[in-house]
Amino acid sequence: QVQLVESGGGLVQAGGSLRLSCAASGSIFLFLKNAMGWYRQAPGKQRELVAIISNGGSSNYADSVKGRFTISRDDAKNTVYLQMNSLKPEDTAVYYCAVEHWSSGRIMYWGQGTQVTVSS
Repeated sequence: QVQLVESGGGLVQAGGSLRLSCAASGSIFLFLKNAMGWYRQAPGKQRELVAIISNGGSSNYADSVKGRFTISRDDAKNTVYLQMNSLKPEDTAVYYCAVEHWSSGRIMYWGQGTQVTVSS
C-alpha cells in the first residue's frame, strides 16, 4: 500500500506559478519502483494526464502544459513535484498524483487531490 498526500494548491493570478508536492508513505518500495503521474480534473470534464515521470527520471507531458510545467521526483524524500509556471485560467482543476505500474501503466494508487484555481 502507498498513501499519497498532495499539497501546494491554491489561488493564483494568470501568469503566476505554483509548485505542487506529492508525498508518499507506506510501501516506499512501490514508490521507488514505479512511475508517478500528475493528473487533473476540471469541473464537468474527465480526468486527464498532465505529466508523468518514470522511476528512472524520464518524463512526458500533455501538449497543453509542455514548456510551462515540470515534473520531478526526489526519491530520498519520497516526493514528486509539479512546478507550474505561466499558469492560465484553463489550468484550473483539482490536481491528483498517482502511482502508475512501471510496466502496464495501470494506476495503482491515487492521492486525494489539491485544488488549483487560476484567475484571469
